[in-house]
Amino acid sequence: MPPLPAFNNPEALWGLLLVPLLFVQAWRERRARAPLRFSAANVFARSGKGLRTYMLPLLPLLRAAAVTAAVLAIARPQVRDSRVRDLSVEGIDIVVALDLSTSMEAGDFRPQNRMHVAKDVLSEFIANRVNDRIGLVVFAGAAYTQAPLTLDYGVLKEVVKQLRTRVLEDGTAIGDALATSLNRLRDSEAKSRVVVLITDGDNNAGKISPMDAANMAQALHVPVYTILVGKGGKVPFPQGTDLFGNTVWRETEIPINPELMQDIADRTGGEYYRATDPEGLRRGLQKVLDSLERSRLMEGGASATYREEFHPFLLAAFGLAALELLLRATFLRVFP
Repeated sequence: MPPLPAFNNPEALWGLLLVPLLFVQAWRERRARAPLRFSAANVFARSGKGLRTYMLPLLPLLRAAAVTAAVLAIARPQVRDSRVRDLSVEGIDIVVALDLSTSMEAGDFRPQNRMHVAKDVLSEFIANRVNDRIGLVVFAGAAYTQAPLTLDYGVLKEVVKQLRTRVLEDGTAIGDALATSLNRLRDSEAKSRVVVLITDGDNNAGKISPMDAANMAQALHVPVYTILVGKGGKVPFPQGTDLFGNTVWRETEIPINPELMQDIADRTGGEYYRATDPEGLRRGLQKVLDSLERSRLMEGGASATYREEFHPFLLAAFGLAALELLLRATFLRVFP
């Protein structure tokens, strides 16, 4: 047996009281209509009643049915779905620390540089999240919070889109970046908190050493997942433009420190990944999520879902009203 509909706006059903008034109005209009008198009415009597005579009472019925259907549509009938929606939301608090040093302009991810690929992959990563709160820390010679933990992925993707190199003092302050990221997670109540560090170089700036920051993460029980971007060694690096405006590339040595990335991950209980191409960076971010335990940010219960059923009533109201107006203006038109 199908479930019975319920009304989301039951007060609208008071509008059904208009239906009897419509019949009263139709009766009064018929009574007030001026009759036509003939001297030989017996001729019309012998001819019998035509189809129009039997159909005239249909007009007030159509109008009453249209009003009834419109009232039912406004009352919004709904049918309870058999499925139950879980209101509990599971998620992870993630802070991404992204390197904006000039070395991210290296072209070993050609046709794009490391920065362009990192932004694209990070935007995809954000777009695929549902209930994870994500924050963003950027760093070069110093570290800054670019976006606090948020579920507003649209704003976060726009922030990532605007990221540029050469806007911070140059360098690679890995320790400061980790400390700033941990500060964003300090007040988080999520059971799963994590830092994702994306860099392409070695620590050469900042006030806090990377291992001191790793010890802080260990004390706070925050794993750090490190992703080393780039091939290392001599890589194509932009050295200006030629006379025609084309970028001039020159092989440049960019130092990396995979051992440091591995040590940070091991010390904090995270994992280390190496990304030498765009797909490797995507895999690294996905592996981070696959290895994390989901925690409940908000405790909820269960809620029934409802399916709207007002559409047939709305269509019927328009259809019946249009039919009544059409008949009244054509076949059932009354003179005078």
